[in-house]
Amino acid sequence: MAMGFVSHLRCTACGQEYPADQVMNLCPADHKPVEILLDLERLQHERPGDGWYQPQRGDMWRFGGLLALDVDHPADAGNIVSLGEGHTPLLPYPRHTVADKAGLDLWIKDEGKAHRGFGANPTQSFKDRGMSMTVSMARKHGLNRLAVPTQGNAGDSLCAYVEAAGLEAVVAMPEDTPLPILGRVAALAHGSPRFRLELVQGTIREAGALLQREYINDGWFSVATFQEPGWRIEGKKTLGLEIAEPDDHGRHWSLPDVVVYPTGGGTGVLGMWKAWDELECLGLIGTHRPRMICVQAEATRPLVDAWASGASDTDAVAGGQTLAYGLNVPGGVGHFRVLEIIRASGGAALAVPEDQIHSELSATWRETGWWICPEGAACLAALPQALDQGLVRRGDRVVVVNTGSLEKYLPDLRHLL
Repeated sequence: MAMGFVSHLRCTACGQEYPADQVMNLCPADHKPVEILLDLERLQHERPGDGWYQPQRGDMWRFGGLLALDVDHPADAGNIVSLGEGHTPLLPYPRHTVADKAGLDLWIKDEGKAHRGFGANPTQSFKDRGMSMTVSMARKHGLNRLAVPTQGNAGDSLCAYVEAAGLEAVVAMPEDTPLPILGRVAALAHGSPRFRLELVQGTIREAGALLQREYINDGWFSVATFQEPGWRIEGKKTLGLEIAEPDDHGRHWSLPDVVVYPTGGGTGVLGMWKAWDELECLGLIGTHRPRMICVQAEATRPLVDAWASGASDTDAVAGGQTLAYGLNVPGGVGHFRVLEIIRASGGAALAVPEDQIHSELSATWRETGWWICPEGAACLAALPQALDQGLVRRGDRVVVVNTGSLEKYLPDLRHLL
């Protein structure tokens, strides 16, 4: 089954390799995530330089042959399910208090609300990148029934793409998922036999256990974080490619000094790092990498604790209470790799108290009118810590990733506006 420039699959931990078209979840050898490897030598030979790059496209598929499905490959193009995701803006934020005080060149990568002249994530979340790729790959492989446990946004996103593709989906999420997200999925589940919704007490961990018990063992295919064969990594990779891509002001392929990223499961961290490694292999950037600052809520901080203690992986913790629902992730099968990336980059994992998330969201809303989500606010709230620890320095170009829109968290955060 030809797939553009895909070469094979490889375990992110043990390095075991598998055929490109093998439909699998975790690596059978060590139960760690697998990723997709591209034949970059062939890509460079057939499309020299960045000949695979299509900046005229207004979505994430602008990266053509550098993705697992290539829009220029007829066998791939017919399976791509796109709703305009990706190609989101970088917004300058020089008047942010810390940026102004410390002389930072601060930018917000806004994955939430649509901005004129750019693409737009249809469910107002960065999850749309991963789910566009995942549903496209599922269709390519003939999979019809997909299952996902979620803190909210991934379930909303999966439903949007499954609906467009004519597939089936079951979503399991916590009972306290924000009402706009829960309501959309519930409406689909009530209105169509192709959708099912399961509510659980707890977090994504309990949602995953329910799906394993009642659906995965009955033939549904799990597209939980890292449970598909590198598909969501490939989708999130486009976030890293967009951070690096040339702009209209003469900037060539290049990377910022720091990326601040709200980190639950961590797919985006692996995706961005993979994107930059591939750009280096193609000769478009050098060896420089941004310092990766992974931000968690103080209420649920497995990565922060593991990083601080020097551990090679996280220990599962109890889920806490935070308005940044996407950060209420007690553990992750890919956290070992996130920690490796943080350390390789000279970055850190930082925890932010709940009151600081709230105050940062309020302040940003008042100053800019941007619809940043609590997870994005957590990243801005982490900047004073990062400054104190020397992780950001005067003159640094710093990109903060805002992963969604506050609209999806109403009415829970209305009092902060």
